Amino acid sequence: MSVSAPAAAPHAAAIGTVLYVDGVSVSFDGFRALNNLSLILAPGEMRAVIGPNGAGKTTMMDVITGRTRPDTGRVVFGATTDLTKLDEPAIAALGIGRKFQKPTVFEPLDVWTNLLLALAGDRRPRFTLRARETAEERARIEAILATIRLTDHRHRRAADLSHGQKQWLEIGMLLAQEPQLLLVDEPVAGMTDAETEQTAELLRTINETRSVVVVEHDMAFVRALGVRVTVLHEGSVLSEGSIDHVSEDPKVIEVYLGR
Repeated sequence: MSVSAPAAAPHAAAIGTVLYVDGVSVSFDGFRALNNLSLILAPGEMRAVIGPNGAGKTTMMDVITGRTRPDTGRVVFGATTDLTKLDEPAIAALGIGRKFQKPTVFEPLDVWTNLLLALAGDRRPRFTLRARETAEERARIEAILATIRLTDHRHRRAADLSHGQKQWLEIGMLLAQEPQLLLVDEPVAGMTDAETEQTAELLRTINETRSVVVVEHDMAFVRALGVRVTVLHEGSVLSEGSIDHVSEDPKVIEVYLGR
């Protein structure tokens, strides 16, 4: 589907937002994965989304990125574009990038080439392996390397990186596509304490220029991010606020933190 599909009429609550999830419900074989879910993300905001397994976190991200069509509701990007009318490539082209929990990088290739292949623009196979990068592209890659803390590893094969470094490389590959909104799924799973701390710093740096949604189970990591937290349960928002607010919410303690 073309990116130029007709835009949805703006909704009052969507004005001045980068993402507006409006009454979204999704059912699979009678199981309601999302139940009238609504969420508003402001431009430049980073939001952490937590909740027990089966709360709807992954389905929410699937709906935002076009992998799953909702039964009801809208997902408005940039105040006017209803993402539920678009397919995955069109949504990615609009400026929404998603990082899955397991890193997917080109392991036989070095870090630099991974980033080169990911740059926004013409990266078809006939072009990529023969053409040399331009000065502008080299500058962009250098900037990304500095952001993801891999400047000294540019010539290493991706396969030889640590688990945490592979996660950072994949985040860098998403940044190369110049997204306005970055969706990150459990970025610190399997990381060392040091890598976890560095990942929090990395996401805060990225958030200086982009909106970010982080789905995570590690409460210490969420606290280190220092951002607004949305707690999902049975496909709906159970609680929302600072990490201290949701941590002290009796409903959240009962269904999630108390386990």
